[in-house]
Amino acid sequence: MVLSVRNEWGAIDTLLMRHPKEAFASQARIDRQWQALNYHAPPDFKAACREFDSLLELLAPRVNKIELLPADGGSIDSLYLRDSSVVCDAGSILCRMGKKSRAGEPPEVEAWLSENGHEVAGRIVDDGLLEGGDLIWLDERTVAIGQGYRSNSQGLEQFAKFAGNDVDVIAVPLPHWNGPADVLHLMSMISPLDQDLALVYSPLMPVVFREYLLSRDIRLVEVPATEYAQLACNVLALGPRLCLMLSGNPLTRVLLEQAGCEVLVFSGDDICRKGEGGPTCLTRPLRRSAT
Repeated sequence: MVLSVRNEWGAIDTLLMRHPKEAFASQARIDRQWQALNYHAPPDFKAACREFDSLLELLAPRVNKIELLPADGGSIDSLYLRDSSVVCDAGSILCRMGKKSRAGEPPEVEAWLSENGHEVAGRIVDDGLLEGGDLIWLDERTVAIGQGYRSNSQGLEQFAKFAGNDVDVIAVPLPHWNGPADVLHLMSMISPLDQDLALVYSPLMPVVFREYLLSRDIRLVEVPATEYAQLACNVLALGPRLCLMLSGNPLTRVLLEQAGCEVLVFSGDDICRKGEGGPTCLTRPLRRSAT
């Protein structure tokens, strides 16, 4: 199988995740942090571990290799591994987080990558900000990056240098929405499902970017407004039109199935909804099959 890092829908070969027993560590740690980190409610530690174990069982037959990072020493947000790194042909790029409480996460990811034979292409530094939830490969030569409170122009410029001259970086201005304390990434409003299919929440999407997607003949499946707050737009492609989504979004599931997708559903109140992080947030694909 030919492997690639420049797509968001090929079959996942290597997937990086962190178990709640390592990110949350204990109920006491959750209870100390959840309010300051703007969680809706404190996750239940034991329930979160059960949910995650069930998710791993669902993923195991569909992903070649799942790697679990060791314990994190800082924020319970480290469960949401997508944000601390991004990937280009040269290797992983360690992000510089827009949420200051998460500053310690990229160095921990770097240590694991280095110890396990994965190339580290570089780091976002100085005034640059970049979080993985803002970056989407639209094809092998085009990457869209949300520009807002979590990723800025300096971060985009640094990523472009690592990605190389053959990659076009499209800046997508993000709305203020609920302000800088809220979680709003580009992937909060779009989840690629195949080279010509994406799940979107158009009320938050910049018009120019939405029209650009349509000009590329990408079909847009619209998340119903009644399900957006339930993380319905946060869907992980395990392969072309093979979708992993959070339970409790039946309308969106039907729309995906009508678009030709196979949909896998998992329960995640404690690992997802309370911290506003869906399946894309929980995962950092390192390699996918080329498309």
